[in-house]
Amino acid sequence: MKMIWILAQKELRDGLRNRWIAAAIILLGTLALALSLLGSAPTGSVRVSELDITVISLASLSVYLIPLIALMLAFDALVGEFERGTMMLLLTYPVTRWQVIMGKYLGHVLILFIAIFFGYGGALIILTLLGDSGTDGWQAYALMMLSSLMLGAVFIALGYLVSVFVKERATAAGTAIGLWLVFVVLYDLLLFGVLLLDEGQLIGQKLFSILMLISPTDSYRILNLSMFEGVSQAAGIAGIASEAGMSGALLISVMLLWMVVPLMATLFLFQKREL
Repeated sequence: MKMIWILAQKELRDGLRNRWIAAAIILLGTLALALSLLGSAPTGSVRVSELDITVISLASLSVYLIPLIALMLAFDALVGEFERGTMMLLLTYPVTRWQVIMGKYLGHVLILFIAIFFGYGGALIILTLLGDSGTDGWQAYALMMLSSLMLGAVFIALGYLVSVFVKERATAAGTAIGLWLVFVVLYDLLLFGVLLLDEGQLIGQKLFSILMLISPTDSYRILNLSMFEGVSQAAGIAGIASEAGMSGALLISVMLLWMVVPLMATLFLFQKREL
């Protein structure tokens, strides 16, 4: 564990030196503050706070932004080391291959955690101090922050899988962008296209729910838009997730599975790869 922490600290220092963390904090914080200008509005018998509306807006944008930041952090984590020849040097030290993967992964997750904590968290403090709604909706906002970190961890793991699978850094970058397009844009377009063509109503609610759970980005959306009453009322999906059998535990479990499986695959391929 000591060696993993040393490697994680190295990735964290690299993130600070390359200004990744500062840029991400400024970007996420600015987005959160800008979107809070939407204000609050009543919806039925439930008062929707400023933070509830901010959660809806941020969750909708984070599903595009957080995976992209995560993939840009991770796509060259391994292939870049191979191209520069530093991976062979690193493995001459008393460190195993699995420690290299886990140390780097922990470091990149920490970079994302700091960016989200200070970006979104700093905006939350400002909104709480200056807003009229006080702390109304802070639980939904906190869930959004935590699930955003989980979503980022998923795509860091996917970025590592790309990085260990390909042989060139340029290929890794293109594949990472392709993954982003598939999970964030194309999968939903394909799913809704199939629904539009399904004139015979062959796809029922249960199958549709399963198809949505396949995607970690859809699990993230549903989790943030359905777990709290004020947010779900404002988003217009109150009760839909529970009716479809999508509990919070199930949605979180799906995201954890998406985190673990690519990471385990990366460990397996890295053990087999020749230096």
